[in-house]
Amino acid sequence: MTSGRARLFGMTLTAVLMVAARLAAHHEILAKFDDHKPVALNGIVTLVDWRNPHVHVFVNVPAAAGVVNWAIELEGPIDLQRSGWSRDSLRPGDRIHVEGIAARNGSHQAWGNSVVLRATGKSVYAMTLAPPAPPLEQRPTPRWPDRQPHLGASQGGSQGYWAFPSVTALAEGNSAGKIAVPMDTWGLLRNIADAPKVAPMQPWALQLYRERQKRFLRDDPMYLNCKPPGGPRQFQLAYGVQFVEDRDRRRIFVLMGSGNNNYRIINTDGRGHAGQVGGDDDNPLYYGRAVGKWEGDTLVVDTRGFNEDFWFTNGGLPHTDQLRLLERFTRTDFDTLKYDVTVEDAGAYTRPWSSSSTLRWVAGEEMPRHLCQDNRS
Repeated sequence: MTSGRARLFGMTLTAVLMVAARLAAHHEILAKFDDHKPVALNGIVTLVDWRNPHVHVFVNVPAAAGVVNWAIELEGPIDLQRSGWSRDSLRPGDRIHVEGIAARNGSHQAWGNSVVLRATGKSVYAMTLAPPAPPLEQRPTPRWPDRQPHLGASQGGSQGYWAFPSVTALAEGNSAGKIAVPMDTWGLLRNIADAPKVAPMQPWALQLYRERQKRFLRDDPMYLNCKPPGGPRQFQLAYGVQFVEDRDRRRIFVLMGSGNNNYRIINTDGRGHAGQVGGDDDNPLYYGRAVGKWEGDTLVVDTRGFNEDFWFTNGGLPHTDQLRLLERFTRTDFDTLKYDVTVEDAGAYTRPWSSSSTLRWVAGEEMPRHLCQDNRS
């Protein structure tokens, strides 16, 4: 590994381990940009394109053959706004200095690590997001009158959602305080030789996983085609999830801030997994058919019926239509949701395997609503 990639990996791994910041970008940066190619540019802003999934600042840069218009890619509008910035923080005509890394395909595009106004030396569009400060004292799990734990906001309590996952990609043996195999926030391995350690993959699945890793996860269908984040991936992304408990109809909606405002239904009325092969209102294919029941303070969910058109975790672990997930959700206290998952897929893995993580409660805020846009990566 080069020193440049080591530095980038070190920063992202530290973010995962310390839970100090949101996921970087909305896909693996190295899928598009090459950290072996640092760039430093001085130019004049021509346009600020303030749209999902990433903001782009277009800059006229003097070159030997004349003026070249560069596209500088930055974080998305939601994160930049929450860091105090707006589309008007930069305006056409501003002179800026940009440092970043160039696009792999040789085009005039760069990921902007820093953008500075040359007139004032002020840094703009810098990220300042951090997880909620831990409470001074552990707060008890909120409960319904029948003592069943709330998975979402409590009655009469402030609104909120679950975010800031302790682990952002699946690997066998992951837990809230342990990363079993070193990888960055998007599941890109620090060392490709560690691929067999991630999960007990069959030979074809291991080969496919290695190929996805070698290509820096650029084949991610969520990155390329806005495919939904099915499986555990819905709990690994930046904008979190909300649980809406419809106790009268014995079902739970899982609303997702990332992806495309997708949702998932967990039925707790005792029904089975039978359903239309092509999907129906209760089985949108990307999220499978979820049947849940309470075991003490833990919601246990058995989900089957997935298609193969998405990645079920950051990092690109393969799966087939035989995928079955056994998920366990436990609100251990007011501010912590423990997520345990066992993966069964006889088409891709040699045996069942498990991973776990935690999510943090973000109180008093509405969950961000991200809308994916094709060809905007």
